[in-house]
Amino acid sequence: MSDETTPTGGTAGAVEQLAENTCWELLRSAGVSRLAVWVEDHPDIFPVNHAVDHGTVVFRTAEGTKLSAALADVPVALEADGYDAGTGLAWSVVVKGRAGRIGRAEELEATADLPLLPWQAGPKGVFVRIVPGLVTGRRFPVADPSVWRTALSDAHRAAPE
Repeated sequence: MSDETTPTGGTAGAVEQLAENTCWELLRSAGVSRLAVWVEDHPDIFPVNHAVDHGTVVFRTAEGTKLSAALADVPVALEADGYDAGTGLAWSVVVKGRAGRIGRAEELEATADLPLLPWQAGPKGVFVRIVPGLVTGRRFPVADPSVWRTALSDAHRAAPE
């Protein structure tokens, strides 16, 4: 992806495709994301606390379904999003790549200081690194809720309870 941002479309609600460096900045600002993995015969999604580390994404977890699926021989995706109330803009960043367990002592030592603070208590001693093959992002204005009003929704609101 280039380092330029490019708006698509010509309307006030245009989606802005984000430069890769902007995507990484936004990922650094979001401590929580969703990890998409393939589990047996279906996709699954898990919330993870993540940290950006030298062009990769790192999270920590425990043994279990999430870890097994992340380390399987299939790509993973990680998505984070956010909203800037000051500008009225929402954003979404997706990292697609391969996940691997961080096992070498020097790598573990380097990741131990990352701000990885899982929400759920319990042993989370496994560190996983996602090496991206593709990083994409977009930013867009959040629509005023009134644009979704229809005659049916107005009638429903007006109906006595």
